[in-house]
Amino acid sequence: MKVGIMGGTFDPIHNGHLVTAEAVRDAIDLDEVLFIPSARPPHKRDKNVTSPEHRLAMTVLATCSHPNFRVSTIEIMRTGPSYAVDTIDALKKEFGGGTEFYFILGADAALELSTWHHAQELIEKCTFIAATRQGTDIDIATVEAQFGEVGHGHILRVETPKIEISSTDIREKIKSGHSIKYLVPDSVEAYIFKEQLYYDDR
Repeated sequence: MKVGIMGGTFDPIHNGHLVTAEAVRDAIDLDEVLFIPSARPPHKRDKNVTSPEHRLAMTVLATCSHPNFRVSTIEIMRTGPSYAVDTIDALKKEFGGGTEFYFILGADAALELSTWHHAQELIEKCTFIAATRQGTDIDIATVEAQFGEVGHGHILRVETPKIEISSTDIREKIKSGHSIKYLVPDSVEAYIFKEQLYYDDR
């Protein structure tokens, strides 16, 4: 199997996440894309993050209608910080040795890949997909060079539609009383309003 990994805080998940995942799935011919909400993002330790239960529920609602999208609780159920290398190790045990994993991330994150926890080990265990917006580019060779010989061929570029949506902007719109229609799936919008998420600073 060829499995894509779409990790993130998903606070909340939005249509930009879904469009990117589908574009990569189609381009790489993935069997499925696994959405993995992080429990304790190491890079957001000093920020308020909505409870894992709410973020998981929204991710399930956003992806349940797609036959090739699936949600994993692997990071939410694990104690401690959510490191990608630990997640890959666990998924390899779960899926078996015949599965290839493709870690989907934005171009900006790809440029900072060498700073990730156990990055050298991680690059040996999966292929990274740098999802770039149409009209922009990323020097894949420069990123690969940071990892030496093992980096060659382990970072690919896929051009995805340019959609200017961010979770931060969505939270701000809700706090300010503005519409988020068409920024998130209808089911996610309904859940946010039902649970009264993002109406204050939490």
